[in-house]
Amino acid sequence: MSKLTVEQKRARMLLRRMKTLVPDADMILEYSNPWELLVAVMLSAQSTDVGVNKVTKTLFKKYRTLDDYVHASRATFEADIRSSGYFRQKARRILTAARIVRDNFQGRVPYTMDEMLTLPGVGRKTANVVLGNAYGVVEGIAVDTHVRRISRRLHLTQHNDPEKIERDLMKLFPKKDWFTLTYYMIEYGRKFSPARKREGGILEQRYGAH
Repeated sequence: MSKLTVEQKRARMLLRRMKTLVPDADMILEYSNPWELLVAVMLSAQSTDVGVNKVTKTLFKKYRTLDDYVHASRATFEADIRSSGYFRQKARRILTAARIVRDNFQGRVPYTMDEMLTLPGVGRKTANVVLGNAYGVVEGIAVDTHVRRISRRLHLTQHNDPEKIERDLMKLFPKKDWFTLTYYMIEYGRKFSPARKREGGILEQRYGAH
């Protein structure tokens, strides 16, 4: 068993502190199957999870099967998701993804990172969220805007690029924490360290400097 570095010890201490501050951190998006989860995550780009849940509450009643998306009218679907923002781009990607899932993956959302990344509009963040929540497959750490902000504020990374941040975090935290780390960081960011709070939250003020 390799000895932990100073940086790894510090990172794990910060995670323990987060767990005490936001013990109930978890996925907020609502869904009932892997495809609905993928749709919800794709809709969440540049939108809040609460806002997405308002859209999907109606959307998932109207589009109940993968084929409903495959055969959907683009214009109608755009109108159905309009309030989520960037609705034209999201509609194109979701409806194209539906056809790819039907044709290339026998109607099942893929469960490997490489296959997930073949879907339009799906990067590592979306893939990590879907794989972890839908299948319990953990191949990395989902880095959204909250995770990026908190990681930089706590000096867990110096990068801005999500994939480089993900690699830094994967070196600092054990794999058993990769999946939940995202949700602790997101909830901590929402409650204690929003973007508008320049000085950061409790942890940044106490442990922000090396």
